[in-house]
Amino acid sequence: MVDRPDVALDDLYREVVMDHHRRPRGRAPLARVDATAHGFNPVCGDEVVISLALDGDRVTGAQVQGRGCAICTASGSMMAEMIPGHTAAEAEATAAAFRAVMHGAPAPGGTDLGDLEALEGVQKFAVRVKCAMLPWVTLTDALKAWRDGGNEATSTTEAQEAER
Repeated sequence: MVDRPDVALDDLYREVVMDHHRRPRGRAPLARVDATAHGFNPVCGDEVVISLALDGDRVTGAQVQGRGCAICTASGSMMAEMIPGHTAAEAEATAAAFRAVMHGAPAPGGTDLGDLEALEGVQKFAVRVKCAMLPWVTLTDALKAWRDGGNEATSTTEAQEAER
């Protein structure tokens, strides 16, 4: 029998994704909401609402609500775990690094994608990249709305992902 570490790693990644899908993090309501954005992918019907609590420019809480496929749900769950404690700029840098990986580039040096690495194989399926990116595109829209002095933004990945 040949030892295939790539098969074991694929199985591990699949387990990580399914754990986040079955038990998504970031579902609890926030005590205070400083920024919100709604994201919708009309291609597959995935829909998310990202709500953020911020203290200064630091994300103190993230809530992800919506409905979608396992990839979208897992990606949003991973995001909800990752970004609290980070500044808005750090959260946006993580979103940009993940976007780069989803489009086939390596993550910038020093970037820790954590559980998001489990979604790297999605890059082979262009339609599924939009599923993985929806929570992150919506996050950047929420942060943009917050910076612009509002607290709500709407994003549609179909139009935006092609341009980003």
